[in-house]
Amino acid sequence: MEQTVLRNSFYIQISVTDEQKQYARQLVEYSLKNHQVANIWDHHNDRLPQTRMLRYTGTLGEIVFADLYHLPRPLKSFGAVDGQDWGQDFLIKSENDTFSVDIKSMKRRSGNLAADFVLNIPAHQLRKTGSKTSHYFCISFHQSETQGTIASLIGFMDKQALETGEIGQLYKAGTKRIRHDQTSFTFYEDTYEILLKDIDSPVVTDHIRSAAGYRVCYLTA
Repeated sequence: MEQTVLRNSFYIQISVTDEQKQYARQLVEYSLKNHQVANIWDHHNDRLPQTRMLRYTGTLGEIVFADLYHLPRPLKSFGAVDGQDWGQDFLIKSENDTFSVDIKSMKRRSGNLAADFVLNIPAHQLRKTGSKTSHYFCISFHQSETQGTIASLIGFMDKQALETGEIGQLYKAGTKRIRHDQTSFTFYEDTYEILLKDIDSPVVTDHIRSAAGYRVCYLTA
């Protein structure tokens, strides 16, 4: 019997502070008033109300990542399809490598994540001329009745691994998909779907271990 090898041997959870959420809201409200850029769903009336929440989730993910890895916080919030930062939310340099990281954040109902849960990335982001992204970092948020907002740091993906087909699967616009909870949706554009088990576990530092609510979690089968 073939053994399934998980890239994601663990993920971690931390508590999100009220200050982090308030900072994210401030950036988003300023962005909505001053950055009137088009979103891919603007011609779908049923998705227009999602703009504020999508920008908030994405901005909060950047703030949490910055605070945990001692990086400068974002000063602006966009969340638009043209990607004003060219897919480089953070530039991380080590002795041997430089990583241009694009944070991918989402909301889920629970922090109990399964290996076959997915992250979706629009294909145009990978193909965009001038894109600086070398890696993606995946963060999932959920609301706990007793602990407030919890961030699950799932980990990194190499953009090149997506482009070469080593991980992920490309679905064409118009394809109907069934979620894990049996609800369905239709892709509005060509989209890469990546299983959480194919995302490399995050780097954990002493600073992260000391964060409020820190705990190590494992994807369920």
